[in-house]
Amino acid sequence: MGQLGARKEGKGKEKDDVLCEEEDLKEARLEREGRLLPNQQTHLIPGLNLGALGLFPPSSSMPPPPPGNSSPGAPYGSFGTQEQETVHVYIPAQAVGAIIGKKGQHIKQLSRFAGASIKIAQAEAPDAKMRQVIVTGPPEAQFKAQGRIYGKLKEENFFGPKEEVKLETHIKVAAAAAGRVIGKGGKTVNELQNLTAAEVVVPREQTPDENDQVIVKIIGHFYASQLAQRKIRDILTQVRQQQKGGMGGRASPHPQGLSEMGGPPPPQGLSQERKK
Repeated sequence: MGQLGARKEGKGKEKDDVLCEEEDLKEARLEREGRLLPNQQTHLIPGLNLGALGLFPPSSSMPPPPPGNSSPGAPYGSFGTQEQETVHVYIPAQAVGAIIGKKGQHIKQLSRFAGASIKIAQAEAPDAKMRQVIVTGPPEAQFKAQGRIYGKLKEENFFGPKEEVKLETHIKVAAAAAGRVIGKGGKTVNELQNLTAAEVVVPREQTPDENDQVIVKIIGHFYASQLAQRKIRDILTQVRQQQKGGMGGRASPHPQGLSEMGGPPPPQGLSQERKK
């Protein structure tokens, strides 16, 4: 009996070890989802040189940080600012449970991992097909949190095996700066779309909210969306810097391309939308 009990105990321990190892491997894989190397992911955006766009640091050819090094304050290289940003990510309504997890455990873990505030907004209507996930945090936290959300939806089969996960995200910009995102005749927004492979739309006839802000919609897979978000933030940063610097109250008379993160002077209103 003693030997039989020992064998059973040994098998039980072996089974527990296997389960623990599987959990560790799964956690390690999830840990990597938000920071895959650009040279491993260039096929996601055909013809796009991710390294040349400023999203990844020059050292990104090195292996990613080891699993477990998920401190929210850890430097991420390419994200130089810790300014708080808010992004609204739209997910299928039936995926809300997967993002929240049992007793809220998954969304809590995701929040800790990314160093971001993550909240699920109330449904806009009882039969709403999409729900908002509100992510608030600095750029590094946005990258990690949104990467995990995309990965979770794929993992839980909310998209087909050969289907690319494409989500719509909204960011708010000052109404006065929206014209810089659009550009004269839609030039800047078209350049932005060509550069990032994301669909970028500034809806027409928007009424600014109580903070005098309007919405910019970004639709695309994870890397395309991230690139578009960063480039739009860069444009807004330049606008703020120009406003602080005075510039005699005028924008530069020479429009700059996206490579210089500028844009033509803002047109009147928001009548310009992207052009295909």
